[in-house]
Amino acid sequence: MKFLKRFFDGVQRDLRLFVFVLMLLEIYRGLFIALMSNYMAEDSGSAQVAAAMWAGLRLSLKTAGAVTLVSFVAVTIGGLNSRVRLLIGAVASLMFSLLFMLRFPYYRAFQSTFGMEVVAGLHDDIWSIIVTAFTEYGIAWRFLLAVLLTLLCIAALSRLLIIKTIPLPALDGKLKVAGFSCALIALIAAFAVFARFGGSFTYGGGLNWENAAVTSDAFLNECILDDGQALYRARAMAKRMEAGEISGVNPDNIHRAAQIVAGNDTLTEENLAPYLERKAHGERIARPRHIFIILGETFMQWPMLGKYDELLLAEGIKSLIAEDNCYYSRNFMPNGDFTSTAITGLVTGLPDVNIRVNYQARTYEKLYLTSMAAPFKEIGYAVDFWYGGMPGWDSIGKMATAQGFDNFYGCPDFNAPKQTTWGTKDENLFNALLNHLDAEPPTVHLIMTTTNHPPYNLDLAAEGFDVNATVEKLKKFPDVDDPNQLAIELGHYWYMDEVITNFVRAATEKFPNSLFVITGDHAVRCDPSTHPTIFEHQSVPFVLYGAGITKNILPPDAVGDHISIVPTLIELIAPKDFAYYSIAPSLFDSDGVGFNNAAFLTAKVAGQIDSDDVELLPHVASNELNNVNLTDEREHALQIISAMRTVAWWIITKGLFFGGNDN
Repeated sequence: MKFLKRFFDGVQRDLRLFVFVLMLLEIYRGLFIALMSNYMAEDSGSAQVAAAMWAGLRLSLKTAGAVTLVSFVAVTIGGLNSRVRLLIGAVASLMFSLLFMLRFPYYRAFQSTFGMEVVAGLHDDIWSIIVTAFTEYGIAWRFLLAVLLTLLCIAALSRLLIIKTIPLPALDGKLKVAGFSCALIALIAAFAVFARFGGSFTYGGGLNWENAAVTSDAFLNECILDDGQALYRARAMAKRMEAGEISGVNPDNIHRAAQIVAGNDTLTEENLAPYLERKAHGERIARPRHIFIILGETFMQWPMLGKYDELLLAEGIKSLIAEDNCYYSRNFMPNGDFTSTAITGLVTGLPDVNIRVNYQARTYEKLYLTSMAAPFKEIGYAVDFWYGGMPGWDSIGKMATAQGFDNFYGCPDFNAPKQTTWGTKDENLFNALLNHLDAEPPTVHLIMTTTNHPPYNLDLAAEGFDVNATVEKLKKFPDVDDPNQLAIELGHYWYMDEVITNFVRAATEKFPNSLFVITGDHAVRCDPSTHPTIFEHQSVPFVLYGAGITKNILPPDAVGDHISIVPTLIELIAPKDFAYYSIAPSLFDSDGVGFNNAAFLTAKVAGQIDSDDVELLPHVASNELNNVNLTDEREHALQIISAMRTVAWWIITKGLFFGGNDN
């Protein structure tokens, strides 16, 4: 009876802990929705908010149950001091309060609750992330506020836990004791099942992170996930990727996928190579001495669109586009949402399949069949990588040299001072490269900038950018979350645009037969509003500039992505019938799709990979709408995307042969 009394008392106190955690998560959810309501769609009313709060409450049953389970096992069953229960609640309060404070800058950056960016960050430069969090996202004051919230939570929980519980009813005889015990255990088990399934006694009727998006508003759907469930989602997605469960990958149909990539239904080879082999059509321009592929950090395309002309942010690149020796396509996509994904895509020629290629053992054993360095070397170029950051970041330097690059230069290699924890100013990077060119043989340079990245600490006034004037212009645009902060970020974009343009002109003057590709590593992290279009949120420019380039050298607004760049350059300069290997066709022979792991573009529409929603691109005239079959466009895109991702997945995980052997 003594144990039963203590157990009955403990169950009641655990139930209070459960209710406390559940209400804390619901309060934080409501506060976040209220404080970030400008991210809601205009047509999302109180009914949508109520639906999100209710679904969130159900989903948070899981999170509250997980916290309570620790107390139930350790204190109620294990017999530890009851103060341990308060300690468990205090730790949970601190964790959820801190995550609540971090959710604000995270959502503003990625328009998502904690997701795969967290997993990617674990492989990133942790110290630089910490420094950025302090300097750019106010982690210090956010942490202090989280501590204050935690102290309030502890005070409330301690009072809740000391309230007297209902005493154990009088139980005469072993039969009543046994009956009461069984009933209590049954109730606890039923409650556990109800919480585990998110407000249901069955999996089918329950709620989990995969089916929690019950509203039509993307912001509210993210709010449904409490921070614990959001982190669980990121972990679950990472585990699925490690197990090969990747959207758009169908390894059981690798032969058909390879045929689609090859554009040849008659191929039946076992070896993968014939499906990826392409033959150049012959030189279209004179062989350039130097080729520069410039990946601008967060060089999103939306500031180049007409509706944002008055911001005067991309005047440099637009001046290059206006020249006769320049081609520009708006239908272009980055390889993913991260810098390392863009780099690995170009270096290896492999589209993103949510596998970190720079952390695969195969990457360091031999060149991938589709690697960038091999064809350029065969043509007669050296291949170098110039990076404004540290060579050890994300193993990029090691990966590039393992995949055939002759040299990798980070900011320590050209003695440039660090502007931020991530690297040096773009000006220092390009000046070092420009000074280095005299001593180089014909070389292909892959260049990655760093300045347009948090922490945004450039002296913009000294660089010539008027932040206050930009703030006033931004106030004229709808749904801008924080014009002051956005103006600072756009000032760094403006600086990058200026530096890249100045380098292109200086290098062209020094070596008139140079060739340049200018694009962005990704677009996400800097949006024009709280409701960007898919095109604004994802697309990056593709600019081809140099001797021999004309406005019509490629089809107008040719559709492509990062892995289209190398085959396009090969088709420009390689002799006829030169053999090279590529998953993607060149922009001369575009299959009409540009994509990454999240979104796609076709000639007329943009869409999300895992959604049926599509939007018309900004340059599709209204009189063309009747000629666009959105279903056909989407199905065409997804078939090609699935084929390319399947082949890339096979190369990374199985080897370069269908039989699974390396070559």
